[in-house]
Amino acid sequence: MSQHFLLSPAAKTLSLVKVMRMSDKAAKAAFAKMRWPETDGAPICPACGSTESYDLATRPVYKCKACSKQFSITSGTIFASRKLAVRDILAAIAIFVNGAKGYSALHMSRDLGVDYKTAFVLLHKVREAIEMAREQGALSGDVEVDGAYFGGYVKPANEKKDRKDRRKMVNQNGKRQVVIAVRERGGRTVTRVAKAEMEGVKVVAQTVQPGTTVHADEASHWDRLAAYFPIKRINHKEAYSLDGACTNQAESFFSRMRRAEIGTHHHIAGRYLDAYAAEMAWREDARRTANGTQFTMLVAASAAAPVSARWCGYWQRRA
Repeated sequence: MSQHFLLSPAAKTLSLVKVMRMSDKAAKAAFAKMRWPETDGAPICPACGSTESYDLATRPVYKCKACSKQFSITSGTIFASRKLAVRDILAAIAIFVNGAKGYSALHMSRDLGVDYKTAFVLLHKVREAIEMAREQGALSGDVEVDGAYFGGYVKPANEKKDRKDRRKMVNQNGKRQVVIAVRERGGRTVTRVAKAEMEGVKVVAQTVQPGTTVHADEASHWDRLAAYFPIKRINHKEAYSLDGACTNQAESFFSRMRRAEIGTHHHIAGRYLDAYAAEMAWREDARRTANGTQFTMLVAASAAAPVSARWCGYWQRRA
């Protein structure tokens, strides 16, 4: 029996020990090389784009010779106005990468010795960077689409005679939402959060290239896809796969998402469900990528992402 990829040496190219032992200077140099690869880490002014700058003697920032603006190594990125040291941010990303089913903010706050809210915002900024980096191009080839419901748990009554069918809308609390997954075989997974699975028809129309073969289950709302795409259907009451038609890869994503909700986070608030879905889609797509490469991907994505519009007001209760 072949060895699982995660157990192989090829999967383990990142050492958390080495990251934690980095000096602040070395951590900043590593971040700079990933933020400004075109100049091999030499600073570029985020205001005017000039490569001419110098270090200020009084503060750990640069000053642009062209526009006289001062900027730090994280200015203009999603980690702008940070309080944590760059080494701690890199360590947080390294820890985050190694969580195959996600990583909770509570666990991160204990590992880094920071406040829970600090860890919560930091991890959500990384998720936002992932979401921005993954929005590229339409899906093609063979694409699977499916939906699964998350959140909105209603505790069943103690006595059997008082229990109700929680699958019915009338017995729900209105917080349950569906994550729609559109997954290209051998490619990316695109996720959207909606109130009903039927909204996935619109998602497919927006994200899938015309002429692509779409695989869906027996739900009646997917019938409308036949007007736009070649479509293959699979009835899960009869089989999980038949004549090449299946949604097993979409189901694989939902399995990872479900394990993250139940085993790692225990509860995912509806307003943040899209961020967790994007994270799990990235984890599923990069599951055969070495953790060192994943680390580089996330640091580069965070360095390229602009200042967060969603999380910059969290401490003022705006997020």
